[in-house]
Amino acid sequence: MEVEADAPVQESSESEAPKEAEVMESQDAVSSYRVVDAVAESEGDWPGPRCGHTLTALAPIGKEGTAVYIAHRLVLFGGATALEGASGTGPPLSPSSGDPGIRIAEVTANVHCFDTASKKWQKLNPSGIAPSPRAAHAAAAVGPMVVFQGGIGPAGLSSDDLHVLDLSQPEAKWHRVVVKEGPRPGPRYGHVMALVAQFLILVSGNDGVRLFSDVWVLDTTKKPYQWEKVEAGGDGPPPCMYAAASTRKDGVLLFCGGRDSIGVPVPGIYRLVRNQIGHWHWDRLPGTSPSPRYQHAAAFADARFHISGGAQGRGHIVDDASSFAVFDTISGVWYEAKSTGASDESLALTKRCRHAAVGLGKTMYIYGGLKSGVLFSDLLVADDEKLEAACRRNESRATIRRDPNDLHLLVEASAAEAAAITAIMGKVQSQNNGVAVESVSPSSDLPMPNAMPGSDVRLHHRAIVATEPGGGTLRSLVRQLSLDRFENEGLGVTREISKRVLERQISMYGVHKKVLALLLKPREWKPSLRRNLFLEFNEVLELCDSAENIFRAEPNVLKLKAPVKIFGDIHGQFGDLMRLFNEYGSPSTAGDISYIDYLFLGDYVDRGQHSLETIFLLLALKIEHPEHVHMIRGNHEAQDINALFGFRTECVERMGEWEGVWAWHRMNQLFNWLPLAAVIEEKIICMHGGIGKSINHISQIDNLVRPITMDTGSNVLMDLLWSDPTENDSIQGIQPNARGPGLVTFGPDRVMDFCNNNNLDLIIRAHECVMDGFERFAQGHLITLFSATNYCGTANNAGALLVLGRDLVVVPKLIHPLPPFDEDEMDVTWMQELNAQRPPTPTRGRPPSVADRSSLAYI
Repeated sequence: MEVEADAPVQESSESEAPKEAEVMESQDAVSSYRVVDAVAESEGDWPGPRCGHTLTALAPIGKEGTAVYIAHRLVLFGGATALEGASGTGPPLSPSSGDPGIRIAEVTANVHCFDTASKKWQKLNPSGIAPSPRAAHAAAAVGPMVVFQGGIGPAGLSSDDLHVLDLSQPEAKWHRVVVKEGPRPGPRYGHVMALVAQFLILVSGNDGVRLFSDVWVLDTTKKPYQWEKVEAGGDGPPPCMYAAASTRKDGVLLFCGGRDSIGVPVPGIYRLVRNQIGHWHWDRLPGTSPSPRYQHAAAFADARFHISGGAQGRGHIVDDASSFAVFDTISGVWYEAKSTGASDESLALTKRCRHAAVGLGKTMYIYGGLKSGVLFSDLLVADDEKLEAACRRNESRATIRRDPNDLHLLVEASAAEAAAITAIMGKVQSQNNGVAVESVSPSSDLPMPNAMPGSDVRLHHRAIVATEPGGGTLRSLVRQLSLDRFENEGLGVTREISKRVLERQISMYGVHKKVLALLLKPREWKPSLRRNLFLEFNEVLELCDSAENIFRAEPNVLKLKAPVKIFGDIHGQFGDLMRLFNEYGSPSTAGDISYIDYLFLGDYVDRGQHSLETIFLLLALKIEHPEHVHMIRGNHEAQDINALFGFRTECVERMGEWEGVWAWHRMNQLFNWLPLAAVIEEKIICMHGGIGKSINHISQIDNLVRPITMDTGSNVLMDLLWSDPTENDSIQGIQPNARGPGLVTFGPDRVMDFCNNNNLDLIIRAHECVMDGFERFAQGHLITLFSATNYCGTANNAGALLVLGRDLVVVPKLIHPLPPFDEDEMDVTWMQELNAQRPPTPTRGRPPSVADRSSLAYI
């Protein structure tokens, strides 16, 4: 039965739901949840009290002023608007549940939108056939659309059809998605659904008879649409219902909580990822999450996973400080209300269940819910930036919580990005206590991007793009598009090739020869389905020993001559490295190594599925061509970082526990010897991160002593590996960096001062994912370079390399993510339509639009 959402219900007591005035008084408390003073467009637009509904967020799309522009909006759908009995108690919703639960009396299929800018609710009346009234359903945002599945009403389970609410036009419209006949999840409720890259993921739930732990996947880029049940490997959650899940912006899905078949809350937090060969894998994250619960809410605000409220069984809700908890996925640290300084009023607001939550940027929103049989109708908001500040102030109280049984998953040195940054910066600050940082004044009269008056370095007016229609590789098409002046440049070089062959002293034997023979196959390489490793443990050690001997003899700052090919972050995406080699030449005697050098700017490992192939091949190339293949260090070439972001896990998975850990340790010892920067023709400096606030002269980098770890490298190493340019050329000076406390971004004035101080024309750096693979900053005096496509499976970015010719002209060369668009297909699928709307990367010389900013992805 459908009822209006503003139907009256019993008011909650003052202790259960603090009055708005009381809540507003506590807004100065750190990370406070507070009631939003929202207004309705018209009477009846307020959603009213409810539970078991969904709340999703839509980011802006299109251009402001056009018909398709959508501001930041929250979409609320369905839910129970009344419960059976005065207290909401009664028979359980499902015969398989051992918990008393509640019985739904009235549910709705109404849709409401909340504009986060105007703070107004609006009730929508979409055209088309609406789904039946339901609660305990699942929803996921796909671009300007929201997809709904499953749920339950007073009459029983809802159908398992997919319903899409299309908000891309001024008039909202319902669509029913036609799914190909075959296996499908079936009717269920209490499940979760999320979007990971282009895949709709459905997990867990209850069909009224049994609980599930299955994983269903629907690829939104393939027509006809079809559900596929996948056998996700690893340590996944048990069969359960009423869990919560959310996807981080880089495509990592976290799943937590739930209730088993006898009503016992399920502990732990799980991660679901898809590797490069298409296999799905569960990992149970190490550490001890807050108290087990179900019917809670969870959502990401940037990289922080917020968990609020929930039930613990037998009518009890989570009533301690853990009712509000945050898992920082960058640091691996749990923060609870007691460690963030949250007020008692704010904490009381989160003590509820069956509510809905969503994150939008750094802001968290919660609507409705249930406590003591009373339905709520409030909208709560919390600013995650306050939480971040609280975490910095309460580091001594917010500790990493680990389950002793999980210690075998991580060595004691394992820590994550932000935690490592915090600890390192603390040591750095103590070592540099009392040392003032040289102030920086803005520079004026910045030269134009390509002209660079007074400099010898120019950016070529065209970038080369490898086009691969239909998934094939048509190298001739690249040649037709290319105006490249450097492909055959080596034919006229003056170097004596025969002399260089002798200088390389190529050995006829060695592990590196085996690696090159097996991996350097740009056209033929395919990932092993079994993920087996082709090197023995002793061979890995031998490869590291040989490469380290070469790195030890090199200076901190390499001095190179043009021509040079320059590569940005690869992050274990070995397939992209092979594509770049295939399209634009490879470092072999049959390729172009005889007349052009190769320079790699760090971040070889983590994130991707083939970190071992990537680092093994680059080390083998370094051994084979020590004078012409160059590697500098990235921020992920550090033990404290790559312990969490995939490299250590891959070593253990593919080499075994003992050998994997020791090989991982050995490679991190090697990383401490990597050079830190490179200067080409005394005009261009290449580094991984940037100059930050502390680096003014190249000599500061030269003066660092290797082997060097993060916590012994002072501010110079942290800035060199971690800092970023500001968002655009209009933001100058030194600004805080969202990556972590103590890190900074630097403006175009800093770039110009550094170039002037060192008689340089250009800085080339990596460290950030940019949509076109390369991006200019400081009017062309800094270029960010990124070589991995579709970073983390969600960014949809291109990858690029830069070719620096002997005349110091820089030519970008691009590859696009695979698979390419099918231009012949008339019916554009959901994700293809979003990809087609991907804006180009703006030059750093102008502030980006809202749509531009939403397209950027950071590491």
